[in-house]
Amino acid sequence: MVDAVLFEFLHTEMVAELWAHEADPDPGPGEQKMNLLVLESMGFRVGQALGERLPRETLALREELDVLKFLCKDLWVAVFQKQMDSLRTNHQALLCPQGTYVLQDSSFPLLVRMASGLQYVEEAPKFLAFTCGLLRGTLSTLGIKSLVTASVAALPACRFQVVVQRS
Repeated sequence: MVDAVLFEFLHTEMVAELWAHEADPDPGPGEQKMNLLVLESMGFRVGQALGERLPRETLALREELDVLKFLCKDLWVAVFQKQMDSLRTNHQALLCPQGTYVLQDSSFPLLVRMASGLQYVEEAPKFLAFTCGLLRGTLSTLGIKSLVTASVAALPACRFQVVVQRS
């Protein structure tokens, strides 16, 4: 319990610190993009470090779906003290290539405190960038190159889309 509160506080402070250095109270898209990239990069490095500390049995997972199940169950519990709510493949759509997965969390811990109204939905991306990097970094350590994006329709629910990049 204490770990979760400390992580949430640290994450909130990282986001606040990046946006506090803005001279302009309404930063342009370039500055926002740079801040999101910094958060995503930090998450990527943390994800790599977590991936390096995984048990040897986990590193033996070879199937993509098994690796994503591991992320939804074990990694999510280690970081957020709860399992991801659902994992779906998204291979059916014409625009979604083979190797596209959608991870859904109906009560994402980093968004729960913001869940009081729709006015905060536009602020959500900066609270999801770190986690996108975390997922991408862990997948990278497990040998899967990917692109991870997040979206929010209603707080505190969010969706992470993982597109595996094939060589």
